[in-house]
Amino acid sequence: MDITTIEHYLSIEASHQLHQTTLPSPSAIQAASSSLPSPSSPTYLDSHSPSATISHITNDILPALTGQSRSGRYFGFVTGGVQPIAEWADNIVSRVDQNVQVHLPDQTVATEVEDAALRMLAGVLRLEEGDWRGRTFTTGATASNVLGLACGRETIIGRRIPDGEGTVGDLGLLRACRLAGIDDVQVLTSAGHSSLSKASSIVGLGRGSVIQLPLSSEEPWKLDLNAVEEHLQRPGVASIIAVSIGEVNTGRFAVQGLEDMQRLRALADKYGAWIHIDGAFGIFARALEKTQEFETLHKRVEGVELADSITVDGHKLLNVPYDCGVFFTRTASTLQSVFANPNAAYLSSSAQATIPSPLNIGIENSRRWRALPAYAVLLTEGRPGIARSLARMTRLSRGVARYLGKSEHYDLLPSGAGAQEDEIFMIVLFRARRKETNEVLVEKINDTREMYISGTSWQGEKAARVAVSSWKVDPEQDLKVVEAVLTTVAEGKSFDIAAVA
Repeated sequence: MDITTIEHYLSIEASHQLHQTTLPSPSAIQAASSSLPSPSSPTYLDSHSPSATISHITNDILPALTGQSRSGRYFGFVTGGVQPIAEWADNIVSRVDQNVQVHLPDQTVATEVEDAALRMLAGVLRLEEGDWRGRTFTTGATASNVLGLACGRETIIGRRIPDGEGTVGDLGLLRACRLAGIDDVQVLTSAGHSSLSKASSIVGLGRGSVIQLPLSSEEPWKLDLNAVEEHLQRPGVASIIAVSIGEVNTGRFAVQGLEDMQRLRALADKYGAWIHIDGAFGIFARALEKTQEFETLHKRVEGVELADSITVDGHKLLNVPYDCGVFFTRTASTLQSVFANPNAAYLSSSAQATIPSPLNIGIENSRRWRALPAYAVLLTEGRPGIARSLARMTRLSRGVARYLGKSEHYDLLPSGAGAQEDEIFMIVLFRARRKETNEVLVEKINDTREMYISGTSWQGEKAARVAVSSWKVDPEQDLKVVEAVLTTVAEGKSFDIAAVA
């Protein structure tokens, strides 16, 4: 099959996408599952024509996929949609098939484009570009958290190793700790994302090293700075402070702003700790316009620039395709100390290179050119366009919160001061007041197939979470649909999208 025929089928597939709802129907999922090759079939692993394969994927599989890229009302898992320009760029990535591993400026511009995208993103997030010389693309926030803890581990242990003995990356964790006189490493956080514990396991600290220090049970996302200071004083213990900028259930922030970050910076400097920001989605509040509407959010993310490393998730609020994450730290040498490939001359770039080869500052040696879709969005939208998209997400989230706050059927969570509208960025947490309804709330909402939310728990009881993260959101029209869905579910009625004006 020639490329023209394939592109014809792709155009059919693209038009097919436009008619799908937020979630596929159960019958579509069952049909797709039944269409998959069966090992018991006599034709299993037989060859098929490209046109037959494309037809199968288009007609059977595509209708059974979730619609986060086709609907502004996919509110689950903080999954952004895909900007059209990013989709186009991602197709280019597949066509040219660059393996962005070594900086080879005489052979390809790929690594320069990647570095330009990283600098542009730092600018959109109002980070001083010169302060974040260690920067790279990753597969997502989990991988970026791995990099953050690895760099933190390298630094907090390394500074206690006697001169001339080597680095943690060279020595290994056990020998390095012995030479440094360290008995334990702790990761101090509050309502840290589950990937933080996973990252701690991967880098050899152990899931048990993650210590939760919430300010209170009512506001568990807030970091207790007094408790942090007490833990930093433990003898023979090296520390990483992991700050959640956007807690997964409420979207709230572990610190209240610049004053808290200044105190953490002073404590980290005094006790030799590393500050890592898990800002997967919350850090994008820094890209909102600096208006009164978003004043509180800007206050909450002031001082992020005082940290040592930052996690960003591109396939969330930047709305580029899976997978895409970003990691920032202050020095490229810290990344290279952990991730450099030794004794591989064939992987070397020129001695005059000003951009480090990606394989020496990240996990993968072979990696997709995931920078190009991000570059395309950053170049097309700029800070103003991204700010407008984020503003729409915030306004829809706050509209949903207002409806819930006034509803006789639902409780907006968390209660108290934390439920104030100006604290809401793009996540809304709630539950049904009737226990019977609350037990099946998420299922009933998702059964409408017109909006999708994820279930969670809050203070020991079931809860539901709306995570607004698509560039497609329409604050007025989508709010009408959300209100209609939530009202009909609470009243035990059937939902009809045609009845929503």
